[in-house]
Amino acid sequence: MSLKHAILGFLSYSPASGYDLKASFDSSVRHFWPADQAQIYRTLSELTKDGLATVELVPQEDRPNKKIYTITDAGQEELRRWLVTPLPPQDHRSAELIQVFFAGQLSDGEVLAMFERAAEGCRQTLAIYNQIPGQIGDYVEMVGSPRETFFWLLTLENGIRSTQASLEWMESVIERLKNKQLPQN
Repeated sequence: MSLKHAILGFLSYSPASGYDLKASFDSSVRHFWPADQAQIYRTLSELTKDGLATVELVPQEDRPNKKIYTITDAGQEELRRWLVTPLPPQDHRSAELIQVFFAGQLSDGEVLAMFERAAEGCRQTLAIYNQIPGQIGDYVEMVGSPRETFFWLLTLENGIRSTQASLEWMESVIERLKNKQLPQN
């Protein structure tokens, strides 16, 4: 997914500043598509240059002018074109699985500790995901669409299920390691 299209998606709801967009990312899609402030501002600059968004300077007292970005008709068309276009297959990489692949070089205790840390990370992620429905209210109000909310929550459901599956696998590995079901050289 391109950051450009995510920003166009948020701008399709309402005009926003770069700061507002960062807050939108952090309170909604960060569990699968994080973005930092610099990336957002670079992309907003490209969107305005390409005619997909416009920018309005809003004077502020005692602060620099605020830039409010609005999606253009061309931006709406680009977002729609992207939404209906099949995406190419992704190159799936996992540093964690590379560690698992070569973990035979570690002691049993080190491998157990590695899996216990990873499982704890999954538990922490699930705790964060479980808080999201309570935080989504502001954006539901902003968009005012139960249909949009349904699809937002589908992304959360995917994150929860994927993380739960990873946690279940890790816990099964931990159990096998604790029961000494690990082949020895």
